[in-house]
Amino acid sequence: MKEIEQQIKSLRDELRQHNHNYYVLDEPSISDYDFDLKLKELQELEAKHPEWYDANSPTQRVGGEVTKNFETTVHEHRMYSLDNSYSRIDLQDWETRIKKLVDGDVHYTCELKYDGASISLTYEKGMLVRAVTRGDGFQGDNVTANVKTIKSVPLQLKGDYPEKFDIRGEIVLPFEGFNSMNEERIALGEEPYRNPRNTASGSLKLQDSAEVAKRPLECLLYNLTGTNIGINTQYESLEKARQWGFKVPDVSKLVFSIDEVLEFVDHWDIHRHDLPYETDGVVIKVNNLQQQEELGYTAKAPRWAMAYKFKAEQVSTKLNSITYQVGRTGAITPVANLEPVELAGTTVKRASLHNADQIEKLDIRVDDIVYVEKGGEIIPKILGVDLTQRPLNSVPTKYIETCPECHTELIRKEGEAQHYCPNYFGCNPQIIGRIQHFISRKAMDIDGLGGETVALLVNEGLILNYSDLYTLTKEQVMPLERMADKSAENLVKGIEQSKKIPFERVLFALGIRYVGETVAKKLAKHYKSIDAVAQASLEDLVNVDEIGIKIAESVVDFFNSERNVLIIGRLKDFGLQLELSADVLLGQTELLKGDTIVVTGVFETVSRNELKKLIEKNGGKVSSSISSKTSYIVAGANMGPSKKEKADKLNISIINENEFLQRISV
Repeated sequence: MKEIEQQIKSLRDELRQHNHNYYVLDEPSISDYDFDLKLKELQELEAKHPEWYDANSPTQRVGGEVTKNFETTVHEHRMYSLDNSYSRIDLQDWETRIKKLVDGDVHYTCELKYDGASISLTYEKGMLVRAVTRGDGFQGDNVTANVKTIKSVPLQLKGDYPEKFDIRGEIVLPFEGFNSMNEERIALGEEPYRNPRNTASGSLKLQDSAEVAKRPLECLLYNLTGTNIGINTQYESLEKARQWGFKVPDVSKLVFSIDEVLEFVDHWDIHRHDLPYETDGVVIKVNNLQQQEELGYTAKAPRWAMAYKFKAEQVSTKLNSITYQVGRTGAITPVANLEPVELAGTTVKRASLHNADQIEKLDIRVDDIVYVEKGGEIIPKILGVDLTQRPLNSVPTKYIETCPECHTELIRKEGEAQHYCPNYFGCNPQIIGRIQHFISRKAMDIDGLGGETVALLVNEGLILNYSDLYTLTKEQVMPLERMADKSAENLVKGIEQSKKIPFERVLFALGIRYVGETVAKKLAKHYKSIDAVAQASLEDLVNVDEIGIKIAESVVDFFNSERNVLIIGRLKDFGLQLELSADVLLGQTELLKGDTIVVTGVFETVSRNELKKLIEKNGGKVSSSISSKTSYIVAGANMGPSKKEKADKLNISIINENEFLQRISV
């Protein structure tokens, strides 16, 4: 029996190596026929000896597991978006900002930005344990069974890999494989797929992993994430990842100036068309990981990385009409309805015209031939008009004066670009939009309830605002279109479950204008309950970290409305979380209230991120740069000389991590 176990292990190791040679190195060392024979031999041995089952065996790549509902999984390390740049000036400005925040020479790693579906892979003890889509950056869908079928994803690593880490990358569909798939579909009389990116993304959500296994997907990796992974630079992390068995594109380059970055950009702007995959730009990262830590993150993106987007594809088409949409805040968005045109792999029929000023600036008129591009290759936008083809009877566009839905006269506040419908409680798209925002994933995340169902509930008169959701019964929703017994039950259950959503997300869900996720967290942390937020004065609000006058005025206006106060009273009665939980409040103090603290260097007792959390938990504010407002600096090893010089010049005290920990110990 020991011999058979050894034979199984030996075959697995050999097949893993052949997979790596073929799909990662592109250097096959065995024929397909011989590979298939060995795989069949292993399948037969595993079938006879289930006691030696291994979830990461090469035989598991053929798929077969069916996933009806993809489990939502929280990312242990958030997946941030990247800030985009479209010009050399943007990159030079970015470098200027970086050099103000970190000491020493700054080097960069340049990598191509592949256009696929973002994925986060988690490895423990060298084994793939989880694959999660990007989702909203905080949580995504667990698609492990499907990702295991992708041959370039190693199921077991080799070499000196860390105990546990995440690695991020893109699932892509090479042009050759995409074209082959479409040839098959056309031969069968089926509609061809539109573009590789959407097809790759859709593949990850197929319920049958055996179907995913048939698709020639690849996984290109580019970023290691974790604690104590023993790596000092981004470029080193790419080299290590290759050694461990990952498919890491070899076009990445370590450069020492923005001029060299621009040389890399110029080269690939031309040569990207020679690549086997779709790519839409270059990602530039600060190479030194300690400098990355120093730079940190904004609310949405790392300060240490920038995506330079290649010039977008542009086409011309006819503008057939202009219509107007009403958003949940009452903002009016004019929309260009276009003669359908192919652009960057998709059919474009509509484009945003943004506001009245934009229409006037470009002098856009119905029946014009307009130039369209995909801004950042995602959202179509109109760049201008071909005046040589303008009809002789053309008349200038007159912006609407009343709401297209409720016919209320529109308003436009001084200094604002958009027109608004002020009929907050009586305009149907606003009502529906607010409730759709309330139930959305980042807000109340109500399972079983989608945007279309919200519209049906409002149009049928079953709800008038989001507090009415908590009065719905199974019997009331059953008659709705496409609603069956089980789905009605799930909807009501999902609404009930949402009562457990924490206060900061409920505050975001209320849809107060200008109060996004980050602002909602700031307000929740500062005031700790909805009652305290409601009672805050304008002067009090603007003194909260990062709350400006515009946000403060919006919060005051919201709570000055009697109807809003009544709605929140109902939410309170229904049992929603309208104050911070005891768990969150536990350990919070105001020991550092009023202190603005800079954290710099390398620490031993706690990590830099843990130090920042401790500062915030004790009422302090973390700043990334030293200024006259800095209270003091917590410095570890390798504090940069320019930071030390600036601190001395401004007479700002510097303490070590032990001194800081003593300050917050009670």
